[in-house]
Amino acid sequence: MQIFVSIASYQDPLLKNTIEDCFSKAANKDSLVFGICDQSDEPLDLSNLCFQNQIRYEHVETIFSRGPCWARSRIQDLFSDEKYFLQIDSHTLFSESWDMQLIDALEKIKSHGQKSHYHKKPFLTGYPRAFDYDPKLRSFVKQTADKNILPIAYREDSLFMRDRFSRQIGLRTNKQGISHGYLLAAGCLFAEGKMIREIPYDQYYYFYGEELSLMLRLFTHGYSAFHMSDLPIFHLYTNHESNKRPLHWAPEEDKNRSIKWHELEKKSIDRLSNLVEGFSLGGYGLGTVRNLNDYALISGMDILKKEVLNKVRATTAELFENVNWEDVPI
Repeated sequence: MQIFVSIASYQDPLLKNTIEDCFSKAANKDSLVFGICDQSDEPLDLSNLCFQNQIRYEHVETIFSRGPCWARSRIQDLFSDEKYFLQIDSHTLFSESWDMQLIDALEKIKSHGQKSHYHKKPFLTGYPRAFDYDPKLRSFVKQTADKNILPIAYREDSLFMRDRFSRQIGLRTNKQGISHGYLLAAGCLFAEGKMIREIPYDQYYYFYGEELSLMLRLFTHGYSAFHMSDLPIFHLYTNHESNKRPLHWAPEEDKNRSIKWHELEKKSIDRLSNLVEGFSLGGYGLGTVRNLNDYALISGMDILKKEVLNKVRATTAELFENVNWEDVPI
């Protein structure tokens, strides 16, 4: 039961650290297959890794990069029908036996699909807990105190801030186990591998629109989002001196590109609107299993009309705390 681990990296000095930690903390190390798009000045040296034959690696010079969605799409070309699919960022750490924890949670939800169609095609997602660099210890330290469900909701002060795009925010609950979800984190996404055959990544998004567009495509194709407590993945949210990496949109990075980042961003926002309005987008459109009215019921957000129907549902932990994951939320 192989796991394809997708890692899109841009000028990230922690890429190799992420690969090594992912491998070393897995219960079934031989089951891992890495797909990596490394957008950097110099290729990563993989020669001293004992598992280099499990890595499918592409190096891209930064001037040719078109952003994270473009890179994630290229990585999916390296996918070879592995049983499971994990998408992470290139500055990530793991808990011991992270692979079995994710598989067990996903299969638990899927087993409920015999009773409920809503649970037949689940995926796990969430904003991971943080890790940071401790200069005194000269090592990375994970923040493990909060083991409750940490779901994603809409940020109340940024609803429909750019056309149909709204910001997301991570919440905390007093609940452990599993909960429903209605948004996803692109840096932590786990599902059966067949999901990306049915819903491949759309390379024409940049940052704004990436996560919401994928969520809407997955949801309308019959996939359902779930969160789990004690998520066994950790993320570096800061860009400080211990991990100073150039950002894709930085002026020095962007100045020699033929297509500038702000052009990509505008196209991304326009594409999100085209998606919501029902354009096919060359096979990257919405599905027909569910519709945007169904999404409005679970999320409280009418994305098509740009209306907030239920602010409590959209911006708080109400759904995640009060609706059992075994029940159908719509």
